[in-house]
Amino acid sequence: YHPAPLSDKSPTDTFVVEISALYKLPVNYSITSGDEKGYFIIHSSNGIVRTSKNLELEDFPVNFKVRAIDSSNATIFNEVEVKVEVINENNFPPVFPSSLLEETLPENSPATQIVQLKAQDNDTGRNGFLTYGILNGHGVKFRINETTGILYSTAPFDYEEEPTEYQVVVYAEDDGIPEKKRGYCTVVIKITD
Repeated sequence: YHPAPLSDKSPTDTFVVEISALYKLPVNYSITSGDEKGYFIIHSSNGIVRTSKNLELEDFPVNFKVRAIDSSNATIFNEVEVKVEVINENNFPPVFPSSLLEETLPENSPATQIVQLKAQDNDTGRNGFLTYGILNGHGVKFRINETTGILYSTAPFDYEEEPTEYQVVVYAEDDGIPEKKRGYCTVVIKITD
């Protein structure tokens, strides 16, 4: 048995898997080995395995054996292995040091780097792996490098003919399980004469 991975936030008494032995008489189920830290309990008659305490990510995966015994003759039994994995839940959204930044850009500048944005995520592994994007880029006047977080203009601006201020909303998104989380930052770009 290899049930769906459990979250490291699973509460006590979470359903894990139902073990089912094919046998013409009633059987009694028990966990015989492999669960030394006592994370799981099994119902002796229906074979349902549940968690018995909070799961510590570093102890997993856990492989344990379940034995099904003929309820009237203990010499007749069979065993099966159960492998339980635990995934690290995505706990934190990315956070920018400041939710609002102001930058200036001289008019008629060629396409150029404006600012490097850097968000922090207190998760580890893929839950803390960030990519950057733009929520509103005013058409195609701005772009962001999704890996480095560097915000660029894509063309020169004309102070007299175009708006002199742009608000670009940038996000950082983690690659979290079970869902991705985002943090936001607004960059106010003032075009100077």
